[in-house]
Amino acid sequence: MKIICIGRNYTKHIEELQNEKPTEPVIFLKPDSAILAKNQPFFIPPFSNDIHYEVEVLVKINKVGKYIDEKFAHKYYDEIGLGIDFTARDLQNKLKDKGLPWEKSKAFDGSAVIGEFYPKDQLGDLLDLNFTLQRNEEIVQNGNSKFMLWKIDELIAYVSQFFTLKKGDIIFTGTPEGVGKVTESDVLIGTVCDQKAFEIKIK
Repeated sequence: MKIICIGRNYTKHIEELQNEKPTEPVIFLKPDSAILAKNQPFFIPPFSNDIHYEVEVLVKINKVGKYIDEKFAHKYYDEIGLGIDFTARDLQNKLKDKGLPWEKSKAFDGSAVIGEFYPKDQLGDLLDLNFTLQRNEEIVQNGNSKFMLWKIDELIAYVSQFFTLKKGDIIFTGTPEGVGKVTESDVLIGTVCDQKAFEIKIK
């Protein structure tokens, strides 16, 4: 399975990191070794002093597709979830400054939290999904899918031009504003449509 991540998909997040607004979706990949095992803590890696949380709506692909037309994209997923794209921001900034790929800062072991998935027909309007991330019981990210620059079906159509989508592949759809640094003993809780999707302890 593939983990396909979308960067810079919320205007306010682009602004908070002082990035350039893209004219098409920014795509990067995480290997399956990036998946944080269920019910396991996240250990801050030794190569970074600035690991950031980025909560994101997830889409699980349910069948093989290539060059998917946007109007048929809804047929390629039944479930929506929530996760975290952990990012070594200090390392990412160094790589970006040198014009190098981001993978070391984005795709390291344990960097992909994949929470619970829910049938999409139980979540209501997918263009108006509320989701949050709490850090030590304080809401630090409060997002809504209506603020995505590219919506879920648009992303599936776009990504499938470059990568054949297969059953079990997961798309991370981008993070809203409010990203920040994690520290030891933090507890992160993600909710989508008021349903708890994950709880992660930082060590």
